[in-house]
This record gives sequence, structure tokens and C-alpha cells, in this order.
Amino acid sequence: MNSMQNIPSVDLRDFLSDDPKRKQKFVNEIGSAFEDIGFVALKGHFLDDKLVNELYSEIRNFFALPLETKHSYEIPGIGGQRGYVSFGTEHAKGRKEGDLKEFWHFGQYVSENSKYASEYPENVEVKELPRFNEVGKEAYQMLEKTGVYVLRALALRLGLDEFHFDNFAKDGNSILRPIHYPPITSEPANAIRAAAHGDINLITLLMGAQGKGLQVQNHNGDWIDAIAEPDELVINVGDMLSRYTNNKLKSTIHQVVNPPRELWGTSRYSVPFFMHPVSDMPLNCLENCIDAEHPKQFDDITAGDYLYERLVDLGLIKI
Repeated sequence: MNSMQNIPSVDLRDFLSDDPKRKQKFVNEIGSAFEDIGFVALKGHFLDDKLVNELYSEIRNFFALPLETKHSYEIPGIGGQRGYVSFGTEHAKGRKEGDLKEFWHFGQYVSENSKYASEYPENVEVKELPRFNEVGKEAYQMLEKTGVYVLRALALRLGLDEFHFDNFAKDGNSILRPIHYPPITSEPANAIRAAAHGDINLITLLMGAQGKGLQVQNHNGDWIDAIAEPDELVINVGDMLSRYTNNKLKSTIHQVVNPPRELWGTSRYSVPFFMHPVSDMPLNCLENCIDAEHPKQFDDITAGDYLYERLVDLGLIKI
């Protein structure tokens, strides 16, 4: 662990190696981190520097487009699942203030004969930026591939078959969300860049946690900075996985705070990949995570129904 960060650092190359000891080391390290703080910094993933740089360049170009151009990519009636979502639309559960951010959504690229193809809205093509969609798709697929291996390690930690999550993740309702937190021009009343929240999904893989901003709440209720190295992704447990494991793996409350005043004039970009399963995955607590000391904490529900409930809470779906 380096001195800058308070979240453990793990290396996916240990898991991918042919050495059973290294593989087990990764399972132990990520497992205990997710049982404790719910966050890790991950090296050795499938995003190379060229792809990362190109993605950031395309994202900056998109958010720099005129507002009316961006608004033309805001698609009504789909709960913000694809395309552009404008500044201040989303808020944390229980808050009225919209977060100080605008964002874009890339969604799943399903195989044509998939039974889930009809569930998902089409991805939205940005005509002004010919590379934007291509680079977004490639980043989506590399993050998804990384996530599949992380879930394999967690399956082993949970005493399940290594490939337990593979079919739930394939064609899953995952979202890649490039976010722009614009410069802050005046003292925000109550809003921060992203108010305290837990993620909905199985796991989140976050690009762009270099530098302060992202904070994680530990067991004592203290906020600690989660700062990754440039070659690391920050990965955290979402509420679906926490629910599935009867809270053995912890979904940690986190937030993105406003920068100190001298940095108000700067934009922040971050790119979370929210890894979701297919909608019919049952999130019923795993039997081997329930015992006398850990009684079942959650009602049975499918991933699709749970997601719908949460999108209503966030104000993205109006009933």
C-alpha cells in the first residue's frame, strides 16, 4: 500500500498468473478488502495507456460541445440509460439538490440473438465526434472483461464455482459513465459534486481517481481519501453484491467532495463502469452467507426489479 492511499492495492496479474499461490494471494487480498472497507485500487487491468488517453481526449471533446448540441443527445423516456444527462439532473437518495455534474452513458453491446437485446435502449451515436463511440465501446469492453475476472476471484472467496458470475455478467445491464464535474463558479448552497451514496450494481470499476475528491466512509464513520495511482482502477462493491452475499462483502458509502477554493476553476473528469448483471439474476442471499450469527438480512428480489426501485429513488425514473 503506498502512503497516499488508505485503500488496499491489488494486482490482477496475480490472479491471471499460472501460479496457484499468486492466484490465491489475489483472492485473499481482494476478498478481505471487500469484507472490510469495500474498496481496492487495482493494477494489471485490461485498459492500456493509449486507450485511456484516447478516451479522456474524446470525453473532454464531448463535454466541450455547445450546450444545445449536448442537449440534442438527451433522450426522453429512458430514465437516462443512454446518451447525455444534463447538469444537476441526478441526486443522491433522500437529497433534493442535484449533483454538480453532467454525464454520458454507454450501455451494453449485446449479441444479436441475445434474449436481452430487446431490453436495452440503443447506444446513442455522437455525429460530431467520429471516434467518441468507437473508443467508448472499446473502453466498455475492457472494463467489462476486467470486472469478469474480479467477480471470478470473489466467487472463489465466497466458496462458489470460479465461473459462478459469468453468465449473470454476460450481456448484463452494465453502464459506462464518463462524468464531467464543471468548474465551480460560486459557493454551492448544499450541493457537492456527488453526494454520499452507495452504488446499486455488483461492482464499480472507476477510472480517474487520481487526486483528491473521492472519499470512502470506513466502519467508524470517518471519511478517508481514496486516491489511486495513474495505472490503477478503483473498484468497489455495489449494493447488489452486498445483498447477494448477505452483507459479507461491504457496499461502502462514498462521495465526491468539492475541491479546495483554489481549484474551483478546474474541471474534474471521472469514468465509472457500473457492472450490472442481467435483469433476471436473483439477488436472493447466498445460502453459505447465512448462519446463526448472520441471519438473512434482505428479501428475495431480481436484479431488474431492484434496479428499477433504485432509479426511482434517484429521480431518474419518474413514476
